[in-house]
Amino acid sequence: MEGMEILNALAVFSNYVLVPALTYGSQLALGALGVTLIYGVLRFSNFAHGDTMAFGTMVVILFTWLFQSWGISFGPLPTALLALPFGILVCIALVLLSDKFVYRFYRRKKAAPVIFMIASMGVMFVMNGLVRFIISPKDIQFRDGERFIIKAREFKQMFGLDEGVAIKVTQGITVVIAIVVVIALFWFLNRTRTGKSMRAFSDNEDLALLSGINPDKVVMITWMIAAALATIAGTLYGLDKSFKAFTYFMLLLPIFASAIVGGLGSPLGAIAGGYLIAFTEIMLTYAYKKVAEYMVPGDEWEADSLMQLLSTDYKFAVSFMILLLVLLFRPTGIFKGKSV
Repeated sequence: MEGMEILNALAVFSNYVLVPALTYGSQLALGALGVTLIYGVLRFSNFAHGDTMAFGTMVVILFTWLFQSWGISFGPLPTALLALPFGILVCIALVLLSDKFVYRFYRRKKAAPVIFMIASMGVMFVMNGLVRFIISPKDIQFRDGERFIIKAREFKQMFGLDEGVAIKVTQGITVVIAIVVVIALFWFLNRTRTGKSMRAFSDNEDLALLSGINPDKVVMITWMIAAALATIAGTLYGLDKSFKAFTYFMLLLPIFASAIVGGLGSPLGAIAGGYLIAFTEIMLTYAYKKVAEYMVPGDEWEADSLMQLLSTDYKFAVSFMILLLVLLFRPTGIFKGKSV
């Protein structure tokens, strides 16, 4: 009986902490990868990344609606996956335009990184206004297809437990796509000539230029990858939860926290930071009452409170506190990226 109680506690913990944190961590990791690539290669903090995610996701939603109006679907999977390549292409076009008309001017002037950061804030507000104007500031659900890979009731019947684990299709898709994207990105950076050029440019710009590396090509490829990562991360987040322009603006804090905690400029650090921030946020704001009731022996025992360390209202405050601690005690992050 004791073993069953532990399994029930694990099922509750998995359903409300482990699976959501793994999903959210995958979304943050993909977002942080875009931020860390921009910082590592172009050497500035891109505050427009959150709204780049929003713009790319908005385009995916518009194409999803178009496909649905034509009667096109992706079977049990969300139609948004068919629209994702179109969202990536349009988002790439937008960021390349913003680079051409904003950032290139400051690169030629050899402006300080803080100038680029301020310019990115201007781009951020323009993108945010554009998204709100086109698709409205409301909450939008655009998920279709099957909703669950496994339902809680099915899980209970399979394992004979009182508690079940429900895994949504969007959660499974998020983790699988994140793994595929990360593998593809690391292969590109380590195995291709262009990827090696980007790494060389990031490590030592002057030496890279002397080696004959084309800086304009490196910049263009970096923006293209960052836009693709932003669109994928934004779409996966929107499918899992919902789309709202302001939410993506708010996501900028945990995304930057993930990049900095892992080591700004380090792709591996961005991934580790994303999962660290996600698990910390969810574990600190989850109410452990039900888990504790299964774990503590005795039918008469019941907690008086929810056993919640922090209210969910303080979710983003957790990211801020972790970010602050890292900046104070280890500014280069876990994997020793570039100091902030």
